[in-house]
Amino acid sequence: MIKFQNVSKVYENKGQKTEALKEINVTVDKGDIFGVIGFSGAGKSTLLRTVNLLENPSTGEVLVDGKHLASLSKHQLRQEQKKIGMIFQHFHLLHSKTVYENVALPLGLSRVSKKEVDKRVRETLDFVGLSDKLQSYPDQLSGGQKQRVGIARALVTNPSILLCDEATSALDPQTTISILNLLKQINEEYKITILIITHEMEVIKEICNRVAVMENGRIIETETVFNLFTDPQTETTQNFVRSIVRDHVPDTVYHLMEKNGYIGRIFTFKFTGSSSGKPIISQISKQFDVEVNVLYGNITELQGTPFGNLIVELVGPHEEVEWGLDFARKQQVHVKEVTSNGNRNRHYFERTLGNVVHG
Repeated sequence: MIKFQNVSKVYENKGQKTEALKEINVTVDKGDIFGVIGFSGAGKSTLLRTVNLLENPSTGEVLVDGKHLASLSKHQLRQEQKKIGMIFQHFHLLHSKTVYENVALPLGLSRVSKKEVDKRVRETLDFVGLSDKLQSYPDQLSGGQKQRVGIARALVTNPSILLCDEATSALDPQTTISILNLLKQINEEYKITILIITHEMEVIKEICNRVAVMENGRIIETETVFNLFTDPQTETTQNFVRSIVRDHVPDTVYHLMEKNGYIGRIFTFKFTGSSSGKPIISQISKQFDVEVNVLYGNITELQGTPFGNLIVELVGPHEEVEWGLDFARKQQVHVKEVTSNGNRNRHYFERTLGNVVHG
């Protein structure tokens, strides 16, 4: 559907060159809700804007439905751009025009008959839940309603691709969820491929099936959302995932544990699928000479699959702890010893449980 092949973008200003994109190679498949996440300045918006040629790549090709848009004539390009809708962070509505007129604007430029315009505008506004706001002006709407107008305007031309440029970052959390649910509905009912850029990992978790992580103009990791959350490979990706799934214990907790005499080893236990419902922690404490202290835990859903995450302290003889860890791994639990915000290389404490154990 969308294929980036060796795409680079260089900006020049007063003899200074800035590489916004560097050798991007990634494919967005038909029907995907594909997320691109990165910190400010990573190149996300530039990448998005190369799809409809709001930005021309300096080198490389962007193929949309197998077509290299940069090689098309102006007329051919306009026809292809009609198939690509775009939703903006700050709505980009004309405040002097009504909701109806804002949504109808792309159709007026396409020379569609007034009867067809009226039909499409009303149907689209009904779909996004604004059929009662046809004659309202943007200043009379909430932020969420304004974004729904922006979505309706992007949908009214019946696109096959929808580009979302930080579409929820100007909205409150509750409104964000409603807009993301609307985008999922659009993807499912209209079979529209969605490419969404964001700096919010919660957006990726809620809506996307695949995701690319950008840093300094490069894509450093591409995965399914499930695999990315359960096993992030790069430090940048791990930092994003930590905003949703905690994998470390703050130093203050370590200090409190030490003060109270808790001197075990700290691990993350990640449960996926059927293992999420098994009482593995209690089984470890019953079957082995190990005390288990749960420091943090939650269960979330990733692409319809439950994903559990626990941070636990295990206290006991070295062999017993290792046997407990092996038991967990055999139950398809991903186990990893963790550090305190990266400040300690390895947390291994000793405790006397009948004998002195050296780790």
